[in-house]
Amino acid sequence: MKLFNKKVITLSVSLALLSACSTEEQKVNADNVDLLITNGTVYTGESAQAQQLDVAICQQVICGLYPSGEHSIKAEKIIDAKNKIVSPGFIDPHTHSLAELLSKDKNHNLNYLTQGVTTVVNGNDGGGPVDIIAMAEKLKTNGIGTNTALLVGHGSLREQVMGRAERYATPEELTEMSALLTTAMEAGGIGLSTGLYYVPGSYANTDEVITLAKIASHYGGIYDTHLRDESTFNIGFTAALDEAINIADKADIHLHLAHIKALGVDVWGQSKQAIEKITQAQKKGTSISADQYPWLASGTKLRSAVMPKWVMADSTEAFHQRLNQPGLAARLTEEITENIRRRGGPDSLYITEFKDKTLIGLNLLQVSELKKLPIVDTAILLVQQGDVRVASFNMSPEDVERFMVQPWVVTSSDGTNGHPRKYASFPQKYQKYVVDKKLLTLAEFINRSSSQTAKLLGLNERGVLKVGYKADVIVFDQQNFAPKASFSQWNNYSVGVEQVIVNGTLVIENETFRDTLAGEFIQ
Repeated sequence: MKLFNKKVITLSVSLALLSACSTEEQKVNADNVDLLITNGTVYTGESAQAQQLDVAICQQVICGLYPSGEHSIKAEKIIDAKNKIVSPGFIDPHTHSLAELLSKDKNHNLNYLTQGVTTVVNGNDGGGPVDIIAMAEKLKTNGIGTNTALLVGHGSLREQVMGRAERYATPEELTEMSALLTTAMEAGGIGLSTGLYYVPGSYANTDEVITLAKIASHYGGIYDTHLRDESTFNIGFTAALDEAINIADKADIHLHLAHIKALGVDVWGQSKQAIEKITQAQKKGTSISADQYPWLASGTKLRSAVMPKWVMADSTEAFHQRLNQPGLAARLTEEITENIRRRGGPDSLYITEFKDKTLIGLNLLQVSELKKLPIVDTAILLVQQGDVRVASFNMSPEDVERFMVQPWVVTSSDGTNGHPRKYASFPQKYQKYVVDKKLLTLAEFINRSSSQTAKLLGLNERGVLKVGYKADVIVFDQQNFAPKASFSQWNNYSVGVEQVIVNGTLVIENETFRDTLAGEFIQ
């Protein structure tokens, strides 16, 4: 599956067909195929223009592309896609859907299927599984609705070897992490992910990451990173970008920047500098891509948003004890206050998920007024009471749009509970930036949601409507393809995707889920 040769991304094209699709069946006068999509306006995932093609599917692969009406193909089932768009299924390089895929009631991943997404990546932000073999077996046994690939999480490696220790790894610990990563890559991991902003990844130095990235590179994987800083929390946005480029250069690996953004008022406008840095690095030979979700608010846990990294070291118990130490109160107040300011202030932090449902929808300022506590005390209280997810409105429209038009930026969701991006990122991007703002063409939107993502991830024979490629195909109504989720109702399914085919199996028909799990673990 791995496509990378040093710093150049190439697409390996295989025209091998399943034995069920004979050579005769590739010809215009083929007798029979399993599924035929007719009369559609087809975007192949690579083309700049639509084509009028009929798409033939034999078992799990695309076995023919024919000019509409210029053949005599017969099929077991025919889908009439007149006045509809036919495209490759979308690929989301950044999700947090592993828990759902391992569940018994949400393993269909319907929130992604209804967006037109047929393949998701998990293990982002440094949190990917270490035991890829065991995880793959669980996914296969459970059955999954979308195809799934796994990144190996640096944070997970670190935590398994050295817990949440706030220090650099020893040579022995790094050797142990390297061995675990080697095993994981050999088992099918598509690369190394880091969350250098998050504990415990934030405790690592650059050399540690370079050492591990070299292993991922050896196996043809990518380096996927949540930058050490997207704002001014520690080293600064542009310095964090420099670090990522340095890692990619030293490890000779493709760099993929997770959910690229300029987060917070201190760095608004720095998208210009970031784009220039990336462009210059690309000209020098560094292979770089990024993904982006089309929202002005990020989403994370309150503790990750506002708590200093040092206070979260070691165990949860130690973390909570530090929050209550009188001798640390002044330092905590100062640093938490500054972190809240960076994110736009307490009225920009909205609670989206919490055990106390009465607080959902309120911002941190409103909660502090309700509880009659200072802002910092309110934040500490909430964190001590359990996981609190917040939507943080901290991005400027200009930065979002400046990143979006870059040819190396693809579509993602970074889907988490409490944020509409989990249910609506792809139609949101289409409606807001293709239809309304006309920032992207329909072809650009499709290509950057399918083939370009497949290439950067090293997913062979996916993401393009091409003979011999896996039949991950969607049919959507461009007049009705739209998000229904919002920040007040974040878990509403999107509409407008009428047919979804995963590995040749029709899983959504006429916008109705057929209760079929056709996804595969990709390795």
